[in-house]
Amino acid sequence: MRAIEMAAAERRELGELLANLSDDEWHGPTLCPGWTVRDVVAHLVGYLDRSQWSYPGAMLRQRFSLHGLNADDVAAATGIGSESLLAQVRLGTPPNGVGAVLGGRITLVECMIHREDIAAPLGIERSVPPERLCVSLDFVRIAPLIRGAWTTRGVRLVATDLDWSAGRGPEVRGPAMSLLLAMARRPHALTTLSGPGVARLDRRLA
Repeated sequence: MRAIEMAAAERRELGELLANLSDDEWHGPTLCPGWTVRDVVAHLVGYLDRSQWSYPGAMLRQRFSLHGLNADDVAAATGIGSESLLAQVRLGTPPNGVGAVLGGRITLVECMIHREDIAAPLGIERSVPPERLCVSLDFVRIAPLIRGAWTTRGVRLVATDLDWSAGRGPEVRGPAMSLLLAMARRPHALTTLSGPGVARLDRRLA
């Protein structure tokens, strides 16, 4: 399966998750500090569905502050109901705009990471296809806005549920999804990781 098809499947499954949430859950907390589920979804559609040509201009207006751009996208969605945001999530399948860049890998990893941001506080678990996880792990290491290889420099990441490893140094072992989230600077992921490199990674994420 091509990455663009994986991305479409990931976004479709995100929509399925959101469709089953209550109004209270839409306004509940996520792993993104200060953001509710609704805020995360507003960020996703604002970022992924933005025209490739308008993205540089939007970044320029924010003086190349990614945090500023994200906050602006969330603020712009003020007053938009959860049903309308869900409709936008579904409308963006398959990926378009910025989300279609690099074969859809941006959409794939953004939806995968932010789905966990939403699902983890709700205690919702799932099984992700190994092929989809491998593509995401490889991309997150080099993705310009995530730089997973830099975040986890000095340790060796080893997945215990599929054939994937990367990096050099003391080992950090655990589920592939937890390694992905660690590269995306989610301290929550460290609770399911083990090995002599975890302490070093914990200090860095702190």
